[in-house]
Amino acid sequence: MSDSMQFGSQAGSSNRCGVTLMNTPVGRVVAVVMAAKEGVSLVEYPSMIRVDGTKLLEFDYDEMTEALGEQFDGSIFEEISSTHYGRMVHLDDRTLLFANPEDAAEYIGFDLLAHN
Repeated sequence: MSDSMQFGSQAGSSNRCGVTLMNTPVGRVVAVVMAAKEGVSLVEYPSMIRVDGTKLLEFDYDEMTEALGEQFDGSIFEEISSTHYGRMVHLDDRTLLFANPEDAAEYIGFDLLAHN
């Protein structure tokens, strides 16, 4: 039996994306805000919090600012996050994580049409 069969790996999309946040006061508030969204789950560890979602995770900076009671922006997101999976796109007012690169095509200049 091949290793890929033995360990159950699959070729294909999981339709999931996620990010690891530091388990700090700011990271915890961001995780709580995200956990209230449909299709988002948290896994908590002593020093980090995994935020995983189906198809798309949207970290809206205005929403985070309101929950924190202080300014939240892309630099703070970068400070509290470490690893991620999925296509990450930073905008002025939000960070998006897409499970599938083709869903991010308009943001990353990905051409979905086949060319000869």
